[in-house]
Amino acid sequence: MSFFGKKKQAAPSTQDAISKLQQTEEMLVKKSEFLEGKITQELRTAKTAGMKNKRVALNALKRKKRYEEQLSKIDGTLCTIEFQREALENASTNTEVLKNMGFAAKALENAHKELGDPDKVHDLMDDIAEQQELANEISSAISSPMGFGHDIDEDDLLAELEGMEQEEMDKQLLDVDQVPSTNLPDVPTTIPTRGVADHAEEEDDEMAALASWAQ
Repeated sequence: MSFFGKKKQAAPSTQDAISKLQQTEEMLVKKSEFLEGKITQELRTAKTAGMKNKRVALNALKRKKRYEEQLSKIDGTLCTIEFQREALENASTNTEVLKNMGFAAKALENAHKELGDPDKVHDLMDDIAEQQELANEISSAISSPMGFGHDIDEDDLLAELEGMEQEEMDKQLLDVDQVPSTNLPDVPTTIPTRGVADHAEEEDDEMAALASWAQ
Protein backbone atom coordinates (compact mmCIF):
# COMPACT_ATOMS: atom_id res chain seq x y z
CA MET A 1 0.00 0.00 0.00
CA SER A 2 1.32 3.40 -0.96
CA PHE A 3 1.86 6.07 1.72
CA PHE A 4 0.61 8.75 -0.63
CA GLY A 5 -2.81 7.31 -1.30
CA LYS A 6 -4.15 4.76 -3.73
CA LYS A 7 -1.82 3.00 -6.07
CA LYS A 8 -1.79 4.61 -9.47
CA GLN A 9 -3.43 2.39 -12.06
CA ALA A 10 -1.66 1.62 -15.29
CA ALA A 11 -2.90 3.54 -18.32
CA PRO A 12 -5.20 1.47 -20.52
CA SER A 13 -3.95 0.41 -23.90
CA THR A 14 -5.27 2.01 -27.06
CA GLN A 15 -7.12 -1.13 -28.09
CA ASP A 16 -8.79 -1.41 -24.66
CA ALA A 17 -9.94 2.20 -24.87
CA ILE A 18 -11.30 1.70 -28.39
CA SER A 19 -13.16 -1.42 -27.28
CA LYS A 20 -14.73 0.45 -24.33
CA LEU A 21 -15.84 3.29 -26.59
CA GLN A 22 -17.38 0.85 -29.07
CA GLN A 23 -19.36 -0.78 -26.26
CA THR A 24 -20.58 2.66 -25.13
CA GLU A 25 -21.60 3.52 -28.68
CA GLU A 26 -23.62 0.33 -29.00
CA MET A 27 -25.40 1.07 -25.71
CA LEU A 28 -26.25 4.65 -26.71
CA VAL A 29 -27.48 3.56 -30.14
CA LYS A 30 -29.87 1.11 -28.50
CA LYS A 31 -31.11 3.82 -26.15
CA SER A 32 -31.61 6.16 -29.11
CA GLU A 33 -33.72 3.55 -30.85
CA PHE A 34 -35.76 3.09 -27.66
CA LEU A 35 -36.37 6.86 -27.34
CA GLU A 36 -37.36 7.14 -31.00
CA GLY A 37 -39.94 4.45 -30.40
CA LYS A 38 -41.26 6.27 -27.31
CA ILE A 39 -41.48 9.55 -29.24
CA THR A 40 -43.51 7.85 -31.98
CA GLN A 41 -45.79 6.29 -29.37
CA GLU A 42 -46.43 9.56 -27.50
CA LEU A 43 -47.09 11.37 -30.76
CA ARG A 44 -49.65 8.72 -31.70
CA THR A 45 -51.30 9.09 -28.25
CA ALA A 46 -51.54 12.84 -28.59
CA LYS A 47 -53.11 12.56 -32.02
CA THR A 48 -55.60 9.98 -30.81
CA ALA A 49 -56.69 12.05 -27.79
CA GLY A 50 -56.76 15.30 -29.71
CA MET A 51 -59.25 17.86 -28.60
CA LYS A 52 -61.46 15.21 -27.02
CA ASN A 53 -59.06 14.69 -24.11
CA LYS A 54 -56.75 17.64 -23.89
CA ARG A 55 -55.07 16.56 -20.62
CA VAL A 56 -54.02 13.19 -22.07
CA ALA A 57 -52.85 14.82 -25.28
CA LEU A 58 -50.84 17.50 -23.44
CA ASN A 59 -49.15 14.95 -21.13
CA ALA A 60 -48.23 12.85 -24.16
CA LEU A 61 -46.69 15.87 -25.89
CA LYS A 62 -44.74 16.75 -22.71
CA ARG A 63 -43.29 13.25 -22.50
CA LYS A 64 -42.51 13.39 -26.23
CA LYS A 65 -40.64 16.66 -25.63
CA ARG A 66 -38.52 15.12 -22.83
CA TYR A 67 -37.70 12.11 -24.96
CA GLU A 68 -36.62 14.38 -27.80
CA GLU A 69 -34.30 16.31 -25.44
CA GLN A 70 -32.74 13.06 -24.23
CA LEU A 71 -32.36 11.86 -27.80
CA SER A 72 -30.64 15.11 -28.77
CA LYS A 73 -28.15 14.76 -25.90
CA ILE A 74 -27.45 11.15 -26.84
CA ASP A 75 -26.80 12.17 -30.44
CA GLY A 76 -24.28 14.75 -29.22
CA THR A 77 -22.62 12.19 -26.96
CA LEU A 78 -22.41 9.72 -29.86
CA CYS A 79 -20.69 12.33 -32.00
CA THR A 80 -18.13 13.00 -29.27
CA ILE A 81 -17.48 9.30 -28.69
CA GLU A 82 -17.14 8.67 -32.43
CA PHE A 83 -14.61 11.49 -32.74
CA GLN A 84 -12.65 10.15 -29.75
CA ARG A 85 -12.71 6.61 -31.10
CA GLU A 86 -11.44 7.71 -34.51
CA ALA A 87 -8.63 9.67 -32.81
CA LEU A 88 -7.66 6.59 -30.83
CA GLU A 89 -7.73 4.42 -33.96
CA ASN A 90 -5.48 6.91 -35.77
CA ALA A 91 -3.15 7.01 -32.76
CA SER A 92 -3.06 3.21 -32.70
CA THR A 93 -2.22 3.12 -36.40
CA ASN A 94 0.52 5.72 -35.97
CA THR A 95 1.91 3.81 -32.99
CA GLU A 96 2.04 0.59 -35.00
CA VAL A 97 3.67 2.40 -37.92
CA LEU A 98 6.30 3.99 -35.68
CA LYS A 99 6.94 0.66 -33.99
CA ASN A 100 7.55 -1.03 -37.33
CA MET A 101 9.73 1.84 -38.50
CA GLY A 102 11.78 1.56 -35.31
CA PHE A 103 12.12 -2.18 -35.86
CA ALA A 104 13.28 -1.57 -39.43
CA ALA A 105 15.74 1.10 -38.25
CA LYS A 106 17.30 -1.33 -35.78
CA ALA A 107 17.55 -4.00 -38.45
CA LEU A 108 19.25 -1.50 -40.77
CA GLU A 109 21.62 -0.48 -38.00
CA ASN A 110 22.58 -4.11 -37.37
CA ALA A 111 23.11 -4.62 -41.09
CA HIS A 112 25.43 -1.61 -41.20
CA LYS A 113 27.33 -2.95 -38.19
CA GLU A 114 27.87 -6.23 -39.99
CA LEU A 115 29.14 -4.36 -43.04
CA GLY A 116 31.64 -2.54 -40.85
CA ASP A 117 33.53 0.67 -41.49
CA PRO A 118 32.55 2.44 -44.76
CA ASP A 119 36.27 2.84 -45.55
CA LYS A 120 36.65 -0.93 -45.42
CA VAL A 121 33.72 -1.27 -47.78
CA HIS A 122 35.39 1.13 -50.23
CA ASP A 123 38.65 -0.81 -49.95
CA LEU A 124 36.79 -4.05 -50.62
CA MET A 125 35.13 -2.57 -53.70
CA ASP A 126 38.53 -1.34 -54.94
CA ASP A 127 39.96 -4.84 -54.49
CA ILE A 128 37.04 -6.33 -56.40
CA ALA A 129 37.53 -3.83 -59.26
CA GLU A 130 41.26 -4.59 -59.34
CA GLN A 131 40.68 -8.34 -59.47
CA GLN A 132 38.09 -7.88 -62.21
CA GLU A 133 40.54 -5.84 -64.27
CA LEU A 134 43.21 -8.50 -63.76
CA ALA A 135 40.76 -11.21 -64.85
CA ASN A 136 39.96 -9.22 -68.03
CA GLU A 137 43.68 -8.89 -68.86
CA ILE A 138 44.23 -12.61 -68.36
CA SER A 139 41.23 -13.43 -70.55
CA SER A 140 42.49 -11.10 -73.30
CA ALA A 141 45.97 -12.63 -73.14
CA ILE A 142 44.60 -16.16 -73.40
CA SER A 143 42.33 -15.34 -76.34
CA SER A 144 45.01 -13.46 -78.36
CA PRO A 145 46.34 -15.36 -81.45
CA MET A 146 49.91 -16.67 -81.16
CA GLY A 147 52.55 -18.09 -83.57
CA PHE A 148 51.93 -18.44 -87.32
CA GLY A 149 50.03 -15.70 -89.09
CA HIS A 150 50.26 -13.15 -86.32
CA ASP A 151 52.74 -10.82 -88.13
CA ILE A 152 51.64 -11.43 -91.77
CA ASP A 153 50.76 -8.32 -93.76
CA GLU A 154 47.32 -8.55 -95.37
CA ASP A 155 48.44 -6.28 -98.26
CA ASP A 156 50.99 -8.89 -99.30
CA LEU A 157 48.34 -11.57 -99.23
CA LEU A 158 46.01 -9.47 -101.40
CA ALA A 159 48.79 -8.85 -103.93
CA GLU A 160 49.52 -12.56 -104.10
CA LEU A 161 45.82 -13.30 -104.62
CA GLU A 162 45.58 -10.77 -107.49
CA GLY A 163 48.66 -12.35 -109.16
CA MET A 164 47.04 -15.78 -108.96
CA GLU A 165 43.85 -14.47 -110.55
CA GLN A 166 45.78 -12.78 -113.39
CA GLU A 167 47.75 -15.95 -114.06
CA GLU A 168 44.53 -17.94 -114.30
CA MET A 169 43.04 -15.43 -116.78
CA ASP A 170 46.18 -15.58 -118.99
CA LYS A 171 46.03 -19.36 -119.01
CA GLN A 172 42.39 -19.29 -120.14
CA LEU A 173 43.27 -16.89 -123.03
CA LEU A 174 46.06 -19.19 -124.21
CA ASP A 175 43.69 -22.16 -124.22
CA VAL A 176 41.31 -20.23 -126.50
CA ASP A 177 44.07 -19.44 -129.07
CA GLN A 178 45.12 -23.11 -129.33
CA VAL A 179 41.64 -24.49 -130.24
CA PRO A 180 41.96 -26.54 -133.65
CA SER A 181 40.08 -25.12 -136.68
CA THR A 182 37.17 -27.07 -138.14
CA ASN A 183 37.71 -28.76 -141.60
CA LEU A 184 35.54 -26.97 -144.11
CA PRO A 185 35.14 -27.76 -147.85
CA ASP A 186 37.27 -25.80 -150.33
CA VAL A 187 35.76 -22.91 -152.20
CA PRO A 188 35.36 -23.86 -155.90
CA THR A 189 37.66 -21.96 -158.28
CA THR A 190 36.17 -23.05 -161.69
CA ILE A 191 32.78 -22.33 -163.17
CA PRO A 192 30.77 -25.48 -163.85
CA THR A 193 30.28 -26.08 -167.68
CA ARG A 194 27.57 -28.70 -167.67
CA GLY A 195 24.70 -26.33 -167.31
CA VAL A 196 26.02 -23.87 -169.93
CA ALA A 197 26.48 -26.57 -172.63
CA ASP A 198 23.05 -27.91 -172.12
CA HIS A 199 21.59 -24.44 -172.48
CA ALA A 200 23.46 -23.85 -175.80
CA GLU A 201 22.30 -27.18 -177.21
CA GLU A 202 18.68 -26.27 -176.41
CA GLU A 203 19.05 -22.97 -178.30
CA ASP A 204 20.45 -24.80 -181.38
CA ASP A 205 17.47 -27.13 -181.48
CA GLU A 206 15.08 -24.19 -181.36
CA MET A 207 16.88 -22.42 -184.24
CA ALA A 208 16.76 -25.59 -186.42
CA ALA A 209 13.03 -25.98 -185.80
CA LEU A 210 12.43 -22.35 -186.72
CA ALA A 211 14.38 -22.70 -189.98
CA SER A 212 12.46 -25.78 -190.93
CA TRP A 213 9.15 -24.04 -190.45
CA ALA A 214 10.23 -21.07 -192.51
CA GLN A 215 10.92 -23.33 -195.55
